Amino acid sequence: MNKKILHTAMATMATAAMAAFTTWNGDTEKVETGLDNETATGGYWFDYNDSADKGLSQVVWPVEKGTEWDANSLQPIIDHCHGVCGHIILSGAALSYDPFVGIGFNVVGEASATDKTPVAGDASGWGGICIGYSSTLAAVLELGLGDAVDKALEYDNPVAKLPKSGDGTMKEIAWDGFAQAGWGKGDKITGPEAAAKLVAVKFKVQAKDGTEGDFNIFSVGAMGGGCASAPSDDTAIKGFRAVSGVKAMVSDRKISFTGIASSASVEIINLQGQIVKKGIVKGASALDLSAIDAGVYMVRVSGKSVDFSSKIVLK
Repeated sequence: MNKKILHTAMATMATAAMAAFTTWNGDTEKVETGLDNETATGGYWFDYNDSADKGLSQVVWPVEKGTEWDANSLQPIIDHCHGVCGHIILSGAALSYDPFVGIGFNVVGEASATDKTPVAGDASGWGGICIGYSSTLAAVLELGLGDAVDKALEYDNPVAKLPKSGDGTMKEIAWDGFAQAGWGKGDKITGPEAAAKLVAVKFKVQAKDGTEGDFNIFSVGAMGGGCASAPSDDTAIKGFRAVSGVKAMVSDRKISFTGIASSASVEIINLQGQIVKKGIVKGASALDLSAIDAGVYMVRVSGKSVDFSSKIVLK
């Protein structure tokens, strides 16, 4: 081999080795994967769902997402939760498969300033992934490989199962711990092969229509990176835990509650995550929803003695 080429190759390998995955512990909206390209667009958390096939699944966030620079930024959620947390509502509508939602980040970033296509990187050096999370629903960690490869796999991407854990847990998964589910008839690929051309890491929940639950991703890194095994603050997930005895009732376009002893704020949120109604309730008082269009909404109640969320249907 030409000495100049050899030197360049060795320098490139050394640079890659030095660019380590910095374990993310629920602070900023950007995960430092060590594989970011010159666009500096990799590592930013994003959410996705089944809307491309007309599904209505969504994540209801504990606070509104978006900053003055980016309307889709999850930084406000991360500040609030010390991680990425929310309430999942799965709604399949006319889907031919079980509905889903997911949270993820691209490991490298976009191709260029003019080409927003996320590109692949070789994450083999990570050895695998560690993740700290809480979830009242079973989930999977999925290896995203870009639109073209995902389609060739018939979306049977390599995954690793993440069991329910209401109080928080940490899992370390080597690349060979990821595997296709086997239902797809497309291309075949192993976990280590996928890691060598990885585009995105995704936390995904897919279940039967009508399923609801809460989650918080509070740590992620390379295998052996020292991911946290529990949230840094116990307030990070309790904002979505319904207090025992609290119930919401809708009648004649009014919503009322039982089990609320003191004043509490109420927010009604549509499927796009927008707050369409706010108010204060106490005891048997009710909130008028007559000005809101018919549809499915999330109701969120918070106060000194209550943290409650539930789905409602207005007809």
